[in-house]
Amino acid sequence: MRSGILNAMKVLVSGSHGLVGKALTHSFTDDGHEVVRLVRRERNFGAPEVEWHPDQGRIDAAHLEGIDAVVHLAGDNIAAGRWTTQKKRIIRESRVQGTSLLSDTLANLSRPPSVFISASAIGFYGNRGDESLTEESAPGNDFLAKVCIDWEAATKSAVEKGIRTAHARFGVILDAHEGALAKMLPPFRVGIGGKVGDGKQWMSWIALSDVIAGLRFLVEDKSIDGPVNFVAPNPVTNAEFTSTLGRVVSRPTILPMPAFVARLAFGEMADALLLSSQRVDPAVLEDKGFLFTWPTLEPALRHILSG
Repeated sequence: MRSGILNAMKVLVSGSHGLVGKALTHSFTDDGHEVVRLVRRERNFGAPEVEWHPDQGRIDAAHLEGIDAVVHLAGDNIAAGRWTTQKKRIIRESRVQGTSLLSDTLANLSRPPSVFISASAIGFYGNRGDESLTEESAPGNDFLAKVCIDWEAATKSAVEKGIRTAHARFGVILDAHEGALAKMLPPFRVGIGGKVGDGKQWMSWIALSDVIAGLRFLVEDKSIDGPVNFVAPNPVTNAEFTSTLGRVVSRPTILPMPAFVARLAFGEMADALLLSSQRVDPAVLEDKGFLFTWPTLEPALRHILSG
C-alpha cells in the first residue's frame, strides 16, 4: 500500500534544499502539511524555519515544540571532491554531530515528535560482493561503513526517549537533474559512457519518487523502526546498469573506465562509491506492504528521463 496521510501534520525537515529534501518538502506541502525547515543561517522571521548550527552545538529548541514528525536528511555531499583527511572529517562530523544534536534536543522537548526518520546509507554494509544483504546483515568495516554505524548510533537519545526512530539507508537515488544519474548522463548521451572496472559490482538503486513515497510510508506506519533499506527490489550490476542506460538513451556503451583510472581520478572515493559492490534488498519495506512504482531499472530510467 501507499502512504495516505489524512491528518495535517507539522513536519521538520533538515537538508531541505538537497535532492530528497526538496522533493519531500513539495510532497508534504502539496498535501496540506506544514513543513518547517531546519536551516544553518539566521531564520527568516515569519517563515517556517528553525535555526541550527550543529558544528557549534546550537539549535533553537523552543521552536521545535509541537513538531509531529522529523525527517533528518542533512549531511555533507560525499561525492563532491576527493576524500582528503579534512573532507573525510567533514563527511563524518556533518552526519554524526548534527544527528546527535538533533536527537538530544528532541529527547528533551516537553512535546517530542512521534517519529524521527534519520538518513543513513547502504554504505553501512561495506563492499560485499555478491552477498544478498538485508537490514539484518552485519556492517562493513571501511570508512563509509564506520560513518554509517556512528551516524545511526547518534539517534540513541531519541530512541531511549521512546520516539519511534527509523534509519533510512539510501541506495543510489535516480533523478535526471541531480545526483549520480545526472552526472552520468552527459557522457552517456554522447556515446562515451561505459562500465566502471569489471562491471560485476552490484548497484542498489531507487527512483526518487519511490524514496519520497517510502519516507511518507515510514511516517505513517507506526510499526516501523530501526534500519530500513531504501532500494528497489531488483538491484543490477554496474555492467547491467551501463547497458540499460545506453539502451534508454540510444547510445553505445563501449568505453569502460578501468579500476586504476577510477582510482587515479577519484582516489579513495572510487573504491567506496564506484567499485564497491552492495546487493541490497528492501526487506522491511516489502514486508510492511510498500509497493514500488518503479521496481525494475529500464522502466524507471525511461520514466525518469522522459520528463
